Amino acid sequence: MNHALHLVDVDPQETTEWLDALESVTAAEGRPRAHYLIDQLLGFDALRHGDLHTRVTTPYVNTIAVQQQAAYPGNKELERKLNAYVRWNAMVMVLRAGRHSNVGGHIATYQSAAVLYDVGFDHFFRGRTDSFDGDLVYIQGHSAPGIYGRAYAEGRLDDEQMDNFRREAGRRGLPSYPHPRLMPDFWQFPTVSMGLGPLMAAYQARYMRYLDFRGLKPMDGRKVWAFLGDGEMDQAESLSAIAVGGREKLDNLIFVVNCNLQRLDGPVRGNSKVIQELESTFRAAGWKVIKVIWGAGWDALLAKDTTGLLRKRMMECVDGDYQTFKSQNGAYVREHFFGKYPELLELVADLSDDDIWALSRGGHDPDKVYAAYAQAASNQSGPTAILVKTVKGFGMGEAGEGQNINHQLKKMSADAVRAFRDRFQLPVSDEQLEELPYLRPEPGSPEAMYLQQRRAALGGFVPSRRTSVPALTVPTLDAFSAQLKGTGERGLSTTMAFVRILSTLLKDPVLGKLIVPIVPDESRTFGMEGLFRQIGIHSYLGQLYTPQDAGQLSYYKEAKDGQILQEGLNESGAISSWIAAGTSYSNHGIPTIPLFIFYSMFGFQRVGDFIWAAADARTRGFLFGATSGRTTLMGEGLQHDDGHSHVLSSVVPSCRSYDPTFSYELAVIMQDGIRCMYQDQEDVFYYITVLNENYPHPEMPEGVEQGIIKGLYLLQAGPEQKAKTPRVQLMGSGSILMEVMAAAQLLQDDFGVASDVWSAPSLNELRRDGLDTERWNTLHPESEPRIPYVQSCLAGHAGPLVVATDYMKIVGEQIRSFLPERRLLALGTDGFGRSDTRASLREFFEVDRHFIVVSALKLLADEGSVPRSLLSDALQRYQINPEKTNPMKP
Repeated sequence: MNHALHLVDVDPQETTEWLDALESVTAAEGRPRAHYLIDQLLGFDALRHGDLHTRVTTPYVNTIAVQQQAAYPGNKELERKLNAYVRWNAMVMVLRAGRHSNVGGHIATYQSAAVLYDVGFDHFFRGRTDSFDGDLVYIQGHSAPGIYGRAYAEGRLDDEQMDNFRREAGRRGLPSYPHPRLMPDFWQFPTVSMGLGPLMAAYQARYMRYLDFRGLKPMDGRKVWAFLGDGEMDQAESLSAIAVGGREKLDNLIFVVNCNLQRLDGPVRGNSKVIQELESTFRAAGWKVIKVIWGAGWDALLAKDTTGLLRKRMMECVDGDYQTFKSQNGAYVREHFFGKYPELLELVADLSDDDIWALSRGGHDPDKVYAAYAQAASNQSGPTAILVKTVKGFGMGEAGEGQNINHQLKKMSADAVRAFRDRFQLPVSDEQLEELPYLRPEPGSPEAMYLQQRRAALGGFVPSRRTSVPALTVPTLDAFSAQLKGTGERGLSTTMAFVRILSTLLKDPVLGKLIVPIVPDESRTFGMEGLFRQIGIHSYLGQLYTPQDAGQLSYYKEAKDGQILQEGLNESGAISSWIAAGTSYSNHGIPTIPLFIFYSMFGFQRVGDFIWAAADARTRGFLFGATSGRTTLMGEGLQHDDGHSHVLSSVVPSCRSYDPTFSYELAVIMQDGIRCMYQDQEDVFYYITVLNENYPHPEMPEGVEQGIIKGLYLLQAGPEQKAKTPRVQLMGSGSILMEVMAAAQLLQDDFGVASDVWSAPSLNELRRDGLDTERWNTLHPESEPRIPYVQSCLAGHAGPLVVATDYMKIVGEQIRSFLPERRLLALGTDGFGRSDTRASLREFFEVDRHFIVVSALKLLADEGSVPRSLLSDALQRYQINPEKTNPMKP
């Protein structure tokens, strides 16, 4: 049976004997032997009684004992002054922004974490040099004012930029949070969408090892530091990051969790202890956990606490209590914390209320933080989590220290600013307080020299982002000649065309080693299993087992230098790997080319926030939405059928979206994409949808390459225009283009209507061109107006236009405004998906060849080119029920 731990020691002498015995073993044979014996006892108990009673947390005190603390190497007084400057700058830039424009900002977050960053910048964060690429630091988004404040002190930012905090439109301004898209020379990682930073950091750390194992870039002891909030750790992505770090034993990964015990609106774990909860989660996943809870002022009290009563009281208080303590004063803490037990009141009898109030939390003590960082940086057994207790709004006094409202606090009274100045001993006179000047050390002063010396010793400024690398030599289109030829009568899916193009790229002498295929456990679905044996699946352990299919040609091969990142059923992890690979040119100086293929329904819809962050991070690479379209994935149904990924992709400014039908279109798009991203070094990425539907592919027509890239070209011209012969223009993409081509034939055979067929690989790109053209014409009223590309293509081709895709109607509707003189009807798959065959689904969603014919006749009838009776004849001929269910309705 399960016995609860005794809350009272019923036999102190026996307990002492056991502890003395353990200490004797430790002294004689070391901690490993002592831990082995403890494990044996626990194992014996579990075998005997069938369950296990053991701890998942350690006491609520600092992990590192005072006698084990590493000596602090810096000049504490100079650092105190410099770091006070940074605190001040972080505060006043928000206050000044409020005065200028009322745009506000965040003050309290950085004030709680200032020492955590200070110690890192002064002693641990290594910058990039000619021979070392530096550490990577994921900075908590709401702490951005402090990073700007330090950069100002370093001379990297000026007053104008600081005054334009959160005012970037048409100014030399600073973005609200870490945004590489907006400050490409400064910020490296977008982190303010909470939960993304932890997972991206974990996969970044793993990608560094991937590069090392594949011989592309040695790790050189580089570290990934991620600064996180305790509230942020509730995010599912944050918890996933913990699992990844532990499973992969990423000894280059360090999480610093700022446990100020507050979410945006109030306590994180007001009724319990978030540090203890996080400790159990990290430890269970295999992380080294270092708790930094109490500042040095508590050391003497803990040493005097021979009964353990102080430790007991520390454990009794929940986070809501601790938050309240720090919003009050020393007298309150004496009464409500120490006052519960007379013995504790006696323990602090010689301390004044001010002395008690000065007892700080560990995150505000540089010695404690340095000791934790030093241990973490030297840990080679796996990842490290440093759980640091701080006070949100530290130093803000009555204006917001430890208060629920402080996250939204953007203003402080004159008295609060004066108190802040006095508390941190800042060189700002009473007369200057109204001005709220920014502070940096005087040139040549000891502070200025020390600041520059520390960064020089650590290699350079952090954060700092590399913007480009030498251009790659891109293969010509001829390298994909097999995809430019037709397949005859043989059917082929564009997914298989992708795999063949990928195989060609892997053999390229320049690009081959830089290709990074990424799949969330769907390689066989996408026909990629042939690559298993060829290039292997990456695993830092190699392959410790004989795979079940070892005797087959394409067996499941794992290897340390494997090239495929097979991420399991984990789109969030896979996209994080894709971001790491797609920003490798900047973070590692290696322009790797990631190709991430996934079920299109589980791409933009599932990981849209990561994709937006990827755009912010200036990621380069390819996303492939496989089994795309609402009607192509037979039998799967509502949860799998994608009819809107091209709508979602259209909202990302740096994403170029394509829905190719034929293998030659795919080859042209991919070849041009590599040129664009890795030769011309544009900070864009590509979303390309591919299909699992087989059909014959024609040979590439001559001269269509630019049309494919721009988004539209004439695929099939109808018969020459004859007098009074009705004519229509038909346009489509992806799988539905095959229905469009079939409809063109039906219109000719059944109704004598001629048509031109247009392939539209990117209606999104047509829209962007049209918008750009409209803007230019508006701003240049006296110049010859430009013509949108889609309009110029259709010039001289008479008749109304039917646009049909396997996506929502809005995809086709995008071009309507750029064809003002032409009737247009867009067909699409609005509504929930269904389980059925392709033919049935296309009939249901009204995008099949018959509905395209009916739609064309409807447009012709509207303009008087054909009688309406012809439309009725078509409905009867194709057995279309006018009262059928509207697929748009839920």
